[in-house]
Order: sequence, then structure tokens, then C-alpha cells
Amino acid sequence: MGTLSAILERAKDRAAELDLPYAGALTPAEAWAVWQNAPGARLVDVRTRAEWDWVGRIPGGVEIEWQGYPGGQPNPDFLAQLKRQVDTESLVMFICRSGVRSHNAACLATEAGFSACYNVLEGFEGNVDASGQRGKLGGWRFAGLPWHS
Repeated sequence: MGTLSAILERAKDRAAELDLPYAGALTPAEAWAVWQNAPGARLVDVRTRAEWDWVGRIPGGVEIEWQGYPGGQPNPDFLAQLKRQVDTESLVMFICRSGVRSHNAACLATEAGFSACYNVLEGFEGNVDASGQRGKLGGWRFAGLPWHS
């Protein structure tokens, strides 16, 4: 996998290639390595309560809904909840189902002054396969990283 600094440099390079407004983009395996090796790093899961309950949770992750379920209404308290649970100087990795909501969360947190925001590419469930299903093409679970139902 490489050293912590090498992983973060790859994430930074991806951010530059993709013109991302935050520190970097990590694969699930890289995010796990960072979480294990960067003191104070936090993983913020921005999926819905329904997704945590029905699909699975990441042990030790900070759970803050980006949108509510049902209906997908934006969480008006997202930033306040994030600031209560995560220090603005922490290395913060955001994860959702596929990497879209977490991208938006990383953008907002960066704008709000969080200094080291990263998006976890592929998310918890990965990309959609040819039959429209998730969980077989990438993602946290597919990579065999810790989770529970």
C-alpha cells in the first residue's frame, strides 16, 4: 500500500487531476490505511440512517446524514453536527454509498474551514454493475474492510 505520506500524495495528485476543491481522493483501501496510521484521522459516513441500518455500518465511523430518508431532504444541521464531532484540524475522510454525497460533504467542509478533507472513492457499496446492482464493483465492503450489519 505504501507509507502514509505516499498515500496522501497519491490522493492529492488525484484531486489535482480531477480539479477537486479539497485535499484529496482515496480508494477505500487507502482510506483504511490512512485511518489506521494517521493520528486523529476521522472517517465520516454521510449515508442515511436507513442505509446504516439496512446495508451496514463502519465501526468507529462518525455517522452524520447528508440527506434524510425518505425524501432526500438536505440535512440543514450537517455542518453544525460535523463541527461538534470532528475537529477542523483533523484529517477527515467522507464516505457515502458511491462517492457522490461524500464529495459534496468534503466540498462543504473545506469551504467551512476544515483543513484536510478527503473523499473516499467508490463509497461503501461501489459502482453499479451491468445488472444495476451495487456491491460487486468496488467499495468499502467489496474491499473486505471492516463493517457490520
